Amino acid sequence: MGSALEAALARRSASKVTDAAPDDAALLELLEAASRVADHASLRPWRVVALRGAARERLGAALAAAAGGEGDAAAKLAGKPLRAPLLLAVVAVTIPDHEKVPVWEQEASAAGVAHVLSLLLDEAGWGVMWRTGPFTRHPLVAEVHGLAANEHLLGWLYVGGLPDGRRTDRRSDPIAASRLTVLD
Repeated sequence: MGSALEAALARRSASKVTDAAPDDAALLELLEAASRVADHASLRPWRVVALRGAARERLGAALAAAAGGEGDAAAKLAGKPLRAPLLLAVVAVTIPDHEKVPVWEQEASAAGVAHVLSLLLDEAGWGVMWRTGPFTRHPLVAEVHGLAANEHLLGWLYVGGLPDGRRTDRRSDPIAASRLTVLD
């Protein structure tokens, strides 16, 4: 296993994956590591919902219904969850009136879990892409995931095998210098 720096520099989203996917035991191991993200007051303000098989079809139906249920756009949405054998829905579980931790910080912690998990999946040799869309927080989509009133879907990690077992080309355009501001 390489360093965190090497893994971060090597990570790249995989838009196309095969039907292979990590099993629940492998997923739990990676999720345990991802759970170590910054978490003010140790709220653990997140959970992950794994969608496999027919659950992806139910999500597709909910996306299509959220879009109005008819036409090419709805049909296209219905097929999107079938692009990968495993979708990991990342859910922020928030406490709206917490005395120390505002909701935005709780959602940031959940987003941190999603990012670290995507990094770990990539390092383990899986293709992964974080996807969202206009219906991520639609009530029909929330219902498919069994979300409570204080839970908000942040998006899905689409996970599968890498075609031919190969990673896609890695990003080579350095951007850090254009995004860093130093104040003295």
